[in-house]
Amino acid sequence: MEELESPRSECRVSAMAIEDKELMPKAEGLLLPLEELLAAGLHIGTRIKTGDMEQHIFRARPDGLFILNIGNTDQKVRLAAKFLARLDPSRVMAVSSRLYGKTPVEKFCELTKCVPVVGRFMPGLLSNPLQPKHTEPELVIITDPRADWQAIKEASCAGVPVIGLVDTDNVFSGIDLAIPVNNKGRRALAMVYWLLARQVLKERGELPPDENMSATIDDFETKLATIPTRIGEET
Repeated sequence: MEELESPRSECRVSAMAIEDKELMPKAEGLLLPLEELLAAGLHIGTRIKTGDMEQHIFRARPDGLFILNIGNTDQKVRLAAKFLARLDPSRVMAVSSRLYGKTPVEKFCELTKCVPVVGRFMPGLLSNPLQPKHTEPELVIITDPRADWQAIKEASCAGVPVIGLVDTDNVFSGIDLAIPVNNKGRRALAMVYWLLARQVLKERGELPPDENMSATIDDFETKLATIPTRIGEET
C-alpha cells in the first residue's frame, strides 16, 4: 500500500480513473453523476472473476483488476429499493460481519428503520427458535457473501430472500438479488448504502424525488480511527 502514496502511483491511479470514465458504458440518469460513483471506487473489483459475476464486468484493467459496469449497479440499487420499500422495515435485517460495513449498515438502518446485525452473526439467529435473539425477518441484506455466509445459509434454510452486495470474486449461491459493487472499500460501501437508503426513502415517499437526505456519504463511512490496530481484533 505504501507504493500507492507515491506521486508516481497517484498519477497512475488518476490515469486509470480517467480511462475508466472514458470506457465505461454510458448510462443515462444515474443516481449520482458518474464521476462521483467512480471517485468512490464503486466499480473497482478484484483480480478474480467468477462465472456469476461475468455479466456485470465490462473489462479488465492493465493492472489486472476487473471493472464493474456502473450502470448495472445503479439498476440493481433501484430494483432493491423498490422491493425494500414495500416491506415493514422492522422485518428487514441488514448484516455485515466485516468492519468496513459496520457504519454503513448502522446508518442505513437508522434512516430506514431496518434492523442492523453487525459483527459476528450468531448461529441460530434465523434458524433456531430457541436462540435468545431469534428473529424471523422477511428479507436479509448482506454486505459480503464470504463474510456473511452464516446469514445467507440460515436465510436460505428459513426461506427468507437475500439481497447481496457482490464483488467480482463472489458467487450468487443463496442470493436472490445481487447488487454488483466493490464490497471491500470503505468509501464504496458508504456510498452504496447511502444510495440504497436514499432510494428506499424516495420509494416510500418519505423523501421528495428532487431532494437529498440530510445524512451525507461521509456519515456512512467507517472512520479509520474506529478500526482496531492490534492483530486479531477484526472479525
